[in-house]
Amino acid sequence: MVTNKTLDFYYDFGSPNAYFAWKALAGVTERTGLKINMLPVLIGGIFKSTNNQPPWMAYSNVPAKLDYERLEINRFIETHKLTDFKFNSAFPVNTLLSMRAAIAAQHADVHDAFYPAVFNAIWEDDKDISQPNVLAAVLTDAGLDGEALVAATQDPSIKQGLMDATAACVARGVFGLPSFFLGDDLYFGKDRIWQIEQALST
Repeated sequence: MVTNKTLDFYYDFGSPNAYFAWKALAGVTERTGLKINMLPVLIGGIFKSTNNQPPWMAYSNVPAKLDYERLEINRFIETHKLTDFKFNSAFPVNTLLSMRAAIAAQHADVHDAFYPAVFNAIWEDDKDISQPNVLAAVLTDAGLDGEALVAATQDPSIKQGLMDATAACVARGVFGLPSFFLGDDLYFGKDRIWQIEQALST
């Protein structure tokens, strides 16, 4: 049985699968006592470093594959009762601003309130979080200092922090998102959550 019940969860707000995984893991935490360490990184930087592509680009010439991806998403939504999900009308959303803001939120010790607000804004409320005024308003509505967090995204140390976090996850073996580590074991994708729960009980 796994003794370290902390899961490192690498995420970028632009990944709907990261949203799905975050929502689905709530049940796992209730059943197992798993603690989740949310780690913001930039998916574009991961793709560039690993010569990878998002599915909608990689399979752009394989319509049947994309149709199946949508089918699996709908199945996942139904299984986990994620009825608040709405596909973002600005997809693919540029998340550089929001991911830098996530690093700023870590520095300000408000990340635990920050990331749920932004995940819900993009994948439930159809907000374009690439817009500074929109992101600031979302954070302010969540009780945070939205203007300060958005302003902090221009701080060189915050910019470097996101680059360093992204490079560190790539060095750990991450090639896409969402990715998880339970101890030293890597799990990739929302469809591996059952394996994480299985590992916690065997």
